[in-house]
Amino acid sequence: MTRFGPAGNSQSFYDAGHKSSVEAPKWLHSIGLSAYEYQCNKGVNISKEKARQIGEEAKKYDILISIHAPYYINFGSQEEDKLKKSKEYIYQCIEVAKEMKAERIVFHPGSCAKIDRKFAFETAKKALLEVVSVVKEMKAEGIFLCPETMGKKNNLGSVDEIIEICKLDEIFLPTVDFGHINAFTGGSLRTKEDFVNLLKKFINQLGYERMKRFHSHFSRIEYTSQGEKKHWNYEDKQYEPDFEPLAEALVELDLEPVIICESKDYMSEDAVLLKKIYLETLEKRM
Repeated sequence: MTRFGPAGNSQSFYDAGHKSSVEAPKWLHSIGLSAYEYQCNKGVNISKEKARQIGEEAKKYDILISIHAPYYINFGSQEEDKLKKSKEYIYQCIEVAKEMKAERIVFHPGSCAKIDRKFAFETAKKALLEVVSVVKEMKAEGIFLCPETMGKKNNLGSVDEIIEICKLDEIFLPTVDFGHINAFTGGSLRTKEDFVNLLKKFINQLGYERMKRFHSHFSRIEYTSQGEKKHWNYEDKQYEPDFEPLAEALVELDLEPVIICESKDYMSEDAVLLKKIYLETLEKRM
């Protein structure tokens, strides 16, 4: 089952009178969504009790929970203190995920803005192997670490780099951010064949069973020669990519990912729209 949901809470959630993310699973279920990415972008600042309550509500309403780890993570850093903090953010997210019954932790691999990219990437791989070793001691069965494909040229997280990270251990499951990939490559995702070829690359390298339920992000993204500039909403059709060819590719390849919508303001509304497009595509193939 392909699941759709928002990254965090959209304005309409609050406009409907809701104040706490504990109320999100029920609300998402009421509008036909079945996934939710809890945002720890600016730090892991949630109590165990609140995390547990979100998890209980998510189970009640069949909402798959993922957690987005802090933006401050940089496994490519040459500073020991920053590497240590990056590891700690993952461990903190693991503890929250255990309470929240979250299945996936999304994280940005890091930056290579000031140093050689290959050197930064080797540093990141070494640090991530250490993270895997610790996470496995934390009794975190069923929780995947999901490195994200990035949109800016000075960030680690190209398609090839994410595949290489995922080859380090089965605990890694890729977060394929289609808007980021399109921005990073200067607009390579336009046709169904573009999406099929991209997904086949992941499948050929990581295996179909692993990719069957991969994690993903989708939004239209404005970009420059340096990659990602700004997220937009799905109605902002002057920006790419379109979802229709991706829906066709997912149906053709029989993939059932979790698709988290990262539109600028209307994450939930656009997630509902993406689901509608997907179901219409599925119906045509039957």
